[in-house]
Amino acid sequence: MRILVQKFGGTSVAGEKGRQGLARKVREARVRGMHPVVVISAMGRAPQPYATDTLLGLVAAWRECQEPRELDMLMACGEILSSVVVSHFLRSLGLPARAFSGAEAGILTEGPFGEARVASVDPGPLRAALEAGEIPVVAGFQGACSGLGVATLGRGGSDTTAVALGAGLGAEAVEIYTDVEGVMTADPRQVPEARVLPDITLLEMGEMANEGSRVLHPRAVAMAEAHRVPLVVRSTFSEAPGTRILDRPVGVGELVTGIVTVGGLCRVCIDLGAAEDLAAERSRVFESLAGAGLSLDLINVLARRLYFLLKEEDLRSGADDLLQNLGHPGEVRRHCAKVSVVGQGMRGVPGVMFRIHRALQSGGVELIHSTDSHITISCVVPEDHLARAACALHREFGLHQAGGGAT
Repeated sequence: MRILVQKFGGTSVAGEKGRQGLARKVREARVRGMHPVVVISAMGRAPQPYATDTLLGLVAAWRECQEPRELDMLMACGEILSSVVVSHFLRSLGLPARAFSGAEAGILTEGPFGEARVASVDPGPLRAALEAGEIPVVAGFQGACSGLGVATLGRGGSDTTAVALGAGLGAEAVEIYTDVEGVMTADPRQVPEARVLPDITLLEMGEMANEGSRVLHPRAVAMAEAHRVPLVVRSTFSEAPGTRILDRPVGVGELVTGIVTVGGLCRVCIDLGAAEDLAAERSRVFESLAGAGLSLDLINVLARRLYFLLKEEDLRSGADDLLQNLGHPGEVRRHCAKVSVVGQGMRGVPGVMFRIHRALQSGGVELIHSTDSHITISCVVPEDHLARAACALHREFGLHQAGGGAT
């Protein structure tokens, strides 16, 4: 049995045009001899009535009384509603669909409510439906938490559902449908010359996801890499071939594959000053930050200083007071952004940082600080310089044209 998992995002199920596009993709898969399994996100985005954030808004006034298990019960409703609506819609077109919750689809989770992980997938229920000629329509973003009801998989969790089912069912591929035509070289809202990439490696896609790209969730990419699940990102609204996400490079790779941008950040510098035991003091500071549930990015540890990024919203949620109470002079620079240059071809190539610095300088962009990994260089810039920085780097590495950035 040739199984294909097709995941459709919220914009693909919220309205008539999206649902028609969804049905067209499902029908095309059946014509090709595939047995589709459809994974569905919640319908639309806030303030639309069944979006996840809208559902959370129903209990927002009682934040101090919120209970994680019950919040997962609430959030899971969005995808369940979507699966029922889509299954009815497909049946109205003569396609034999049947709705499944995540638990009914055999997904078992572990870990905390709101950020659960897929522990295992029992392929039996969906295989039985496929063998009966049905099209399973599975509520994404959720699974059964042993003995405790439903648990959700965190933001973007429907991508993870799709990949988990693809691995569990031995699918030929997982297709991720969205409102863009594939993975792009940059955010087209900031870089008008951005283009769709025909191919990208799982390693590069994982880096882009971790740096802030919203096309795929990082957990989904990591799971696809672990289980060697072929991925394709396509648009619900066009016939474009999309982007293939491969487990290895094909042909000669480009030096830089894409530019990822994230705003709404602040850069924090903590001066440890005259602390006698620097290692112990660093540990205490990091422990305090971790205890407050703060996620740090672009961490840079110097002899007596610590640098890192925080989300602006974390400052508004009390992190500012925590920083003031650490007992060390600190500096918070607000209204910052991060621009990351990602490319497997950069590994071991000299001069990449020189080109990045040159491009930012030529574009009149202030470089606040930078850090790098083996295939990513990330720069902190003022938020009002972000689009300018992305355009300058996109041009520097020739990403506006196919084959650009190869040297």
